[in-house]
Amino acid sequence: MAKIATPRSPAGDKAAERPSVKSEKQPYGAPALEKGLDILELLAGLSHGVTQSEIAQLLGRSLQEVYRVVMVLERRGFIQRRPGEDGYCLANRMYELAHLYPPLARLVDMATPLMNAASVTADQALHIAILDTTFIRVVAQVDSPAPLGFRLRVGTKNPAMTTSSGRLLVAFQRPAIKDWILEDLRRTRPADEAEGLILRTEKIRTRGYEMVTGEGLQGITDVSFPLLDSTGHAQAVLTMPFLPAARQKVSFEAACQATFEAARKMTGALGGRQPEVRFPLARIAAKRPPDRAG
Repeated sequence: MAKIATPRSPAGDKAAERPSVKSEKQPYGAPALEKGLDILELLAGLSHGVTQSEIAQLLGRSLQEVYRVVMVLERRGFIQRRPGEDGYCLANRMYELAHLYPPLARLVDMATPLMNAASVTADQALHIAILDTTFIRVVAQVDSPAPLGFRLRVGTKNPAMTTSSGRLLVAFQRPAIKDWILEDLRRTRPADEAEGLILRTEKIRTRGYEMVTGEGLQGITDVSFPLLDSTGHAQAVLTMPFLPAARQKVSFEAACQATFEAARKMTGALGGRQPEVRFPLARIAAKRPPDRAG
């Protein structure tokens, strides 16, 4: 019986297998850049110098693969050899680059266009605040496009636990910072008030937002969403002080959703993931403004 020849790719078996290998790779690869980033990440986690051969071994690559990349990184000042040693360690170049663009300026630059767009959609003013010891400080603000509106000046400072923004920031802080602020609250406030605010802060973390009516000014509802980094901790908070109008163009729920969407995009830009929030947001009863002393 005559054998039937199996068809083969003109470029041979290896070429035929190539598409399946290629599909496993990330698109738009830059192998040399990948090697350089691998080396920087490796050295960032080591407290001692390592030679080229050790770098290759730790990365699972050949010496030939890392040799030229190491030379370029050393020439550009990203890695260095300590005097009298052959091993490489991370230089200060990465630190210098990071501090050319301070985190606060980076946050404000990233957030401002998103705040502008959200304020138009919500027809309300918006502001961003950060934690400043046991206080909050407003670092960015956009006005409402409506003829009448409420705003907080950039630089405004208030005790964290007596504001919507501050409680939300504290709720999503690292445990050491959160515990320090709550302990300060216990020292400076009446026991029943302090414990009530602490319990409220715990609930805030569960629901992922804070909302309160009439806390700062009667008739204004503050709605705040956290801006989280890759570790899940709050770098800042986005707040809408909702001021109802006689002829309201945008509903309260629609304004809340626009603010939440802006916060979600900002959190994504910070490398974090926004907590899931169920709409419509649960209403919180009005309350008298707290004592702002201290």
